Amino acid sequence: MISLENTKIAFENKSNKDLKSMRLLFKLISKNWFVSTTKTILPLALYIHFPIKWIVKPTIFKHFCGGETLESCFKVVEKLSNNKVYSILDYSAESTNSNETINEVTDEIIKTILNAAKNPFIPFAVFKPSALIQNNILEKKSSGQELNETEKVEFEKFTQRINSICNEAYKNKVRLLIDAEYFRFQEIIDIIVTDMMEKYNKEEAYIFNTLQMYRKDRLQFLKYSHNIAILKGYKLGIKFVRGAYMEQERLLAKNNNYPSPIHNTKEETDNDFNLGIEYTINNIKTIETFCGTHNEKSCLLLTNLFSLNKIENNDKRIWFSQLYGMSEHISFNLANEKYNVVKYIPYGPIKKVLPYLIRRAEENTSIKGQTNRELSLIKVEINRRKNKYENR
Repeated sequence: MISLENTKIAFENKSNKDLKSMRLLFKLISKNWFVSTTKTILPLALYIHFPIKWIVKPTIFKHFCGGETLESCFKVVEKLSNNKVYSILDYSAESTNSNETINEVTDEIIKTILNAAKNPFIPFAVFKPSALIQNNILEKKSSGQELNETEKVEFEKFTQRINSICNEAYKNKVRLLIDAEYFRFQEIIDIIVTDMMEKYNKEEAYIFNTLQMYRKDRLQFLKYSHNIAILKGYKLGIKFVRGAYMEQERLLAKNNNYPSPIHNTKEETDNDFNLGIEYTINNIKTIETFCGTHNEKSCLLLTNLFSLNKIENNDKRIWFSQLYGMSEHISFNLANEKYNVVKYIPYGPIKKVLPYLIRRAEENTSIKGQTNRELSLIKVEINRRKNKYENR
């Protein structure tokens, strides 16, 4: 069992100034009043064209994002690579679902794949399907409603876009993560992604579906997907996350009079997440695993499964992942033990990624212990460096 508590390793690439800035930032976002106020004021400032870039860019944007453009992320990728940590560059601009924006997002996704193909420290690309189609069409299709002729054309374009993106990843030997969506969208996404895996995952997993394990049905769906993959002769690619839309999903279920798809307790979610990880490792010959979590227990469970199954730490069929700017103690300590670790690095124009930044602040505030854990580790490292300097 490895330790994730070594702050010297966790913050090796952070200067003293960086650590103090991080301490201040996490102190602020630990306050509910600060996050609530920010959530209200920043969108309003954007709406009235009040300049906010000067305050956002050197603070929350710098900490959680790689830059405003793909090229501006290269220094971050290089810095992480010095500690054997890999990167995923995720264009996180919020989509308005206009045809112009959809085309722009599609082009940017292709660009991230071509860039990843040239850099051994960017083994994955990622995209969100709902950014590639008007969401009202996706919702109608998902609910089984009849599409009109125009909508049928748009849905066909949507499937073609996804196929083009998957084909680009396959040609360039870049693994591609397809993000999960709201419950009401996910069934049609699962069908499309399964088709893409059957088409492109014959030799190894290039296309990965994402399972939000806070859903009651995802463990069963994992096993179903595996059986289909074995039957049709392709490798299954699975990215595990706990889930991103819990409160919204429960509200949607209540308002639309259907049973909530979300587990009733966090313990049930944790249990399914860990059982899913165990299932994929036990079937490593036919499933490749991407473990996206900030939960230490799940990460340590996975490292233990490596040992039990006599799997080399750097086996490229298994990856750990955390968001850029969070859980450095997990990422860097795992990488130091030669596990494959990749940081999700969002990028995009500040105005367009602002909703993402607000969600990150809310996540740190709402997840029990998340911010306190980050703060305590930063303080430990600041004190360690101070004591080392004083004892010279």
